[in-house]
Amino acid sequence: MADSRDKKQNLVGMPRPELEAFFTEMGEKAFRASQVMKWIYHRGVDHFDDMSNVGKALRTRLRERAGIRLPEISLDQPSRDGTRKWVLRLEDDNHVEMVFIPEGERGTLCVSSQVGCTLACSFCSTARQGFNRNLSSAEIIGQVVVAARALGLPENKGERVLTNIVLMGMGEPLMNFDEVVASMELMQDDLAFGVSKRRITISTAGVVPRIERLREVSDVSLAVSLHAPEDALRDELVPINRKYPIAELMAACRHYVEGKPHRRVTFEYVMLEGVNDSPEHARKLARLLRTVPSKLNLIPFNAFPGAPYRCSSQESIDRFRDIIMAAGIITVTRKTRGEDIDAACGQLVGKVLDRTRRSERHINFRGDIAS
Repeated sequence: MADSRDKKQNLVGMPRPELEAFFTEMGEKAFRASQVMKWIYHRGVDHFDDMSNVGKALRTRLRERAGIRLPEISLDQPSRDGTRKWVLRLEDDNHVEMVFIPEGERGTLCVSSQVGCTLACSFCSTARQGFNRNLSSAEIIGQVVVAARALGLPENKGERVLTNIVLMGMGEPLMNFDEVVASMELMQDDLAFGVSKRRITISTAGVVPRIERLREVSDVSLAVSLHAPEDALRDELVPINRKYPIAELMAACRHYVEGKPHRRVTFEYVMLEGVNDSPEHARKLARLLRTVPSKLNLIPFNAFPGAPYRCSSQESIDRFRDIIMAAGIITVTRKTRGEDIDAACGQLVGKVLDRTRRSERHINFRGDIAS
């Protein structure tokens, strides 16, 4: 797949200061960065020749030194409920998935941060695909560019279709810290997408040192995949808990929102029949969440081939929700979206050239490899 393009600087994903430095090193004024960013992110231009306010000589030099490279759409699949999933091909022939979820005036884009995932959460289909590598900031922000163009840029429609961005797709974002932070800064830049920091959410399974580090460099919203109120069960469901147990995780969450009035950590809790959905689990969870300014999303389990779990009944979910809410904690049962196109939470798989051989180790109940 490698070709001459690989030697050229990809301008997608470069933070504004880096892009300004790129132009000054070329002997150009720094404002050229602003011009080019507007062409890429606001107007959806891929070719330097189309940048009419950039001089012809500079356009020629840019063609020689740089490029505007984005992930390619391999599959664009709409759901009956309005959700839309894209499978995106990367330059090394790996594939990742992203999902757009419309809800009234809110349009949320769920993007991936890694090719596969290293954390092996037992209820997640992505974890069964193994792991290949981290995504670059260009590949992360490139997903947003692709979605924005597919949905209709504000330049063309006079409205913002993407209002929220969540890093809840394939991968553990905090295990790709620098590239994720760089991409989130670009998401907030007015010359790119101008998304408010409160409308960007980073989701983690609980990489405690990186939560602490994130607090130092960013102020985006934090979501934590909790899924159990006690260590023994969480060790089984979310294996990283063996390294960073619940007490350490909750302390990091408290610190993350400390001194930030009205900010809460969002905790995600997948509902697994007979595993974590009893009234006693709910009471333990309520006691735990009282220690952190928080809100809770209950997620009905979305099945995938070879999954060892079943979704809790609606009756169990409602009972669980009521116990938590009675403790004064905002609790929402998340509506399953995109299930008919395998775009629901925990179902994203892409196509991973697995370096971990994990996909060979996950054998489902029928004896064949889980897809």
